[in-house]
Amino acid sequence: MHLDKAKKRIAKQVKKGFKGYPAIELEYFGSNKELATEVVIRFTMEEGDACQEQRFNAKNDVREDETIQSVLVKIMERADAKSVTEVAGVTLL
Repeated sequence: MHLDKAKKRIAKQVKKGFKGYPAIELEYFGSNKELATEVVIRFTMEEGDACQEQRFNAKNDVREDETIQSVLVKIMERADAKSVTEVAGVTLL
């Protein structure tokens, strides 16, 4: 999947807002606000359940990494997520 297509699909799901469970949350981390070198994807099946977490790292910006963005889309599809949320900006490590 092309980077632009993956980013658009993620943004479209995030824009819908919270629609129930299963839910996925994305959070980007980095050493500064301009460079996200890690992304954490959290999956929650039902309200009150513990979330499952998976991390992806890159030397460059993970938001511009085609492979990582495509994997995030595949995870959302396979989880049949009704809600996808994203923590705004880059959380500093």
